[in-house]
Amino acid sequence: MLLSSFASDRHDTAMLLRILTLLCLAQPGLALAKAPPPESGEHRQLLGWLEWVQLERTDGGQILELRAKLDTGATTSSINAQNQRRFTRNGERWVAFDVADPHEPGSYIRFERPVVRNVRIRRAGGSVDQRPVVELGMCLGDAYRKRQFTLADRSAMDYQVLVGRNFMERHIIVDPTETWTRPPQCEERIELTGGWPEPLSDTEEDAE
Repeated sequence: MLLSSFASDRHDTAMLLRILTLLCLAQPGLALAKAPPPESGEHRQLLGWLEWVQLERTDGGQILELRAKLDTGATTSSINAQNQRRFTRNGERWVAFDVADPHEPGSYIRFERPVVRNVRIRRAGGSVDQRPVVELGMCLGDAYRKRQFTLADRSAMDYQVLVGRNFMERHIIVDPTETWTRPPQCEERIELTGGWPEPLSDTEEDAE
């Protein structure tokens, strides 16, 4: 009796699956539920793990183009900042630093920015470095955002800019098999919004 009931249940289930399959074939729209629309203002683009970026100059001069590494393992973005000098302006903490111009060997562009916070970077070897954090406007692909950057000595690295999750979240998808897929084009400088707030922690793991 139990075997007969079990066989009947299996037969009914098989029949139901056949009916559902026929309905899906007849009306493909029933096969998969529609994906929910993206959140308002959300913008995503697929880029390679190496890309060119554009940085806004402090003095309003020509935009500086730099090679960048997109690193989803880094919390905060970082930039190669040489000759750092801290100073006070109108009672606020500022820092001046130089960024090498890749198009003119031996030439540097001077930047001056308010210090947003200071962060202690815990490096892989166990040592801890303290670095200032500033806000910079940057274009990557067609995404323009003003985000926090730690100022670091990346002169020994291949790429002057490390793009972290604080810039990419909700807007950039990284293809680790591709490089130099799209030149930066953000002519209107409309800042993308969304994503988590900038980190407030004063300690971060090192990502180079």
